[in-house]
Parts: sequence; structure tokens; C-alpha cells
Amino acid sequence: PLRSFRSSGVAARHGRRATRVVAAVAEPGTVAAPLTKEDLVDYLRSGCKPKEQWRIGTEHEKFGFDLKTSKPIEYDAHVKKLLNALVDRFDWEPIMEKEFIIGAKKDGQSVTLEPGGQFELSGAPLANLHQTCAEVHSHLYQVKTVCKELGVAFLGLGFQPKWSVDQTPVMPKGRYRVMKAYMPTVGTKGLDMMFRTCTIQVNLDFSDERDMIRKFRTSLALQPVATALFANSPFCDGKPSGFKSLRSRVWEDTDAARTGTLAWVFEDDFGFEKYAEYILDVPMYFVYRNGEYHDVTGQSFRDFMAGTLPGFEGQTPTLDDWEQHLTTAFPEVRLKRYMEMRGGDGGPWGNICALPALWVGLLYDSKALDDAEALVSDWTPEEREYLRTAVTKDALQTPFRDGTVQDVAIEMVRIAKEGLTRRGANEENFVDGLMDMATSGVTRADEMLDKYVNKWGMNIDKVYDDYVF
Repeated sequence: PLRSFRSSGVAARHGRRATRVVAAVAEPGTVAAPLTKEDLVDYLRSGCKPKEQWRIGTEHEKFGFDLKTSKPIEYDAHVKKLLNALVDRFDWEPIMEKEFIIGAKKDGQSVTLEPGGQFELSGAPLANLHQTCAEVHSHLYQVKTVCKELGVAFLGLGFQPKWSVDQTPVMPKGRYRVMKAYMPTVGTKGLDMMFRTCTIQVNLDFSDERDMIRKFRTSLALQPVATALFANSPFCDGKPSGFKSLRSRVWEDTDAARTGTLAWVFEDDFGFEKYAEYILDVPMYFVYRNGEYHDVTGQSFRDFMAGTLPGFEGQTPTLDDWEQHLTTAFPEVRLKRYMEMRGGDGGPWGNICALPALWVGLLYDSKALDDAEALVSDWTPEEREYLRTAVTKDALQTPFRDGTVQDVAIEMVRIAKEGLTRRGANEENFVDGLMDMATSGVTRADEMLDKYVNKWGMNIDKVYDDYVF
């Protein structure tokens, strides 16, 4: 997801206690002290919370399309009307940017727009996976009710199967205007990432720095296995692309300064401070002031801290600026005041429940975390980097050591299922479909490729019938 929230919105959405804001908020008539690096580190550290307060925040994106033409939905004809209907009929509160409605929020949830009109639900922080699935079901009921009247529907894939970037409408968000101009200067696939991809991710908590480090390392190592399990993006421009997770593949040539496997996470000095240092070195996109996104692409947040940012000389950032900047890095696991698991393709309803279930089972049970940590403990940096790239093409059939990624996936899902069982909330059934997939070795991408040849007559339009929400 590329969207971001104002500081108070994120804190409320994920149930966060207030972070130290001395440097960001000043009393009337005074000037706030400049931020220090310690403030930035403390912002990340403020996410620590006791286990009984850990929650599950699930996000998913989906492609809207016109039922008659299969073309992507447009802002004026479809998106604006859909968002307004959520406000008028289902009591959502509009999110505005200037005169444009660009999202809606309600009860800790938000609906937002990705650059090409991909529709995203960012769920509320919930206690268990049953609540997660109920939330998704409610959301899909609401949007499908309105979509039927508008003659549009949604597609559960990880990459746009037919339409090009040039054929995709641009949503009226200032942040995306800045990014669209900058992306082609730092990679060849940035616009594909913005306009033609969808993902499912889950946001999870940590108790302290040590817990964060263990979860970050373990989930980062296993992220390619999740990419393989959830591979669901084999098509591009109306035909097979040669990759089972093309969504994941495009990240490899989007912007090297803000993506990748972060090999330094496995070094002894990793922690909140090291992650803050990494984000400080990620080139900036924008400064948000008075409702405007000001283009500062390629500039240094360290210069902003020093009051020497070109165009903003003498000004220093607030914690809100830091929070915005944190959202402009796109590693496979991302740290804010919680951790984001970012390796999965967009997919159908069952996947939206299964992805959080996989990671909750692995990371929220102490024995499961021990077992998952042990599973990846002797993987080398070269192996982790190899997996990141190779699974995009071959998914579960990717060769690894004396077997394939399928062997690792079976063990990964087994550990997760046992972890969910020990949670005692009757959540373990949510990974049963993943276990079936892992044991068979057949992903949704494999299933689609088979249908393309043997059922659809190599007509990509059939995907809009078979994989509609």
C-alpha cells in the first residue's frame, strides 16, 4: 500500500498510545524544538505493547473494472460515486483532499485509493481472525451492493492482467502525482508497481525491541515463502508473463533505495535505531504543508532535520513528517509502530483471511516463533536473496537446498497452524487452504495458468469471470 494517514489517524487505527511529541507540537506562541534522532527512534519504540494488547490489522487491495468492457474503473464515473455511497448509506466519514473524496473511514477502518484506483480496505486493529474475516465480509457486502448499481466489480489478483499503465486512470491524489513523475528516474517498473499491483498484508505488534528484532528477522527470511504460497499474478498485457508472482517481481526494479531484503537486519546491531538510520537515508518524495504535497524527490531527510532542505530552508520536520516518510520505504517487512508483512499478492476472500492467519500463527505464539526462527536460522544472506528473486518465477517449485520451497512452505504452515491452535481461539482452520496448497504444490497462479490454456482458450477476459469478488 502506498497510501498514508495523518498521525492521529494511524495512532487511533492501530490502538497506539501517544508517542513522545515534545519535538513536534508546541504550545501556542512558542516554537517547537527541532526533532532529534532520538525522537525518531522513540517514535518507533512507542509501538511496544504487552502481549494482551497485541492486535491484527489486515489490509487488502483489489482491482475495480467495468463489467461491460473490463476496463479499470474511473474516478468520476465510478470511484467517487462508490465512496460517496459508502458515506451516504453505510455511515462512513469522507476523507477529502481539496474538493476530491479520496477515501472513507469508520470504526478504525479506512477505505483508500491506490494510484490506479485499486480499492483498499485498511482494517481496524482486531483481537482475532474471526473478527478479521467478519470485517472483510462486511466490507465486500457494502462495496458489491453499490458496484452492482454502477455496473462495476472487483478482481482478486496481484497484477493487472490486461490493461497497461497508459490505459489506467490516475486518481486525484497529490502524493501520487509526485511519485508518478519520479518513479521512471529510479527504475523501470515503478509505474507498474503503482498502477498495476494489488497486495494483501497484515500489521502486527511487538512487545519490546528484542521481540521486534526476532519477528522482523524471522518474517523477513520467510517472506519469499509467503510470496510463493500466495502467488496470484501470472498475467500481464493479456497473456502469461513468465512469472507466477509478477507483483513481487516488479519490486526488484522499482527503486533500489527503498526496497529489497535488508540484509543488515540480520547483523548484530539491528534494532529501532538502525531502522531509523535506514529510513533517514531513504530519499524523500514530498513535504506535506497546508494541504499541498511539495515535490522534494531525491532530497535528504537528514537535510530536512538540519533545516537545510532546499525550498524549506530554516524549517525542520515534525513527527507527522517522519510518519509520512516512513511510508515511502517499501521493504518486504516494514517497521512503523507495528510491523507490516508485505510479501503476498492480492487475491480472493479466502486469501484475505489466510494471510493474517499465517503470520499470526507464526509470530503471536512463543513456541511457533521459536520453531520458525529455528527453521531459517542457518539460511545464508545469499540464500535469502536468491529466494526473494527466484520465487517470483517458480513459486513453490523453486529449487532450494535438497528440495524445493514447497518443502519449506509445508513446514511453515504446519508451525503456523500449531501456533493458532495454542492461541485457543479456534482460528487454525484459516490456514487449511494454505496447507492444501503447500502439500499439492499448486498455487492460484498455477491454477490460473492451467485454466488459461485448458479452459479459457487463451482468452484473458475469462479471468474477469472466474476471479471476480
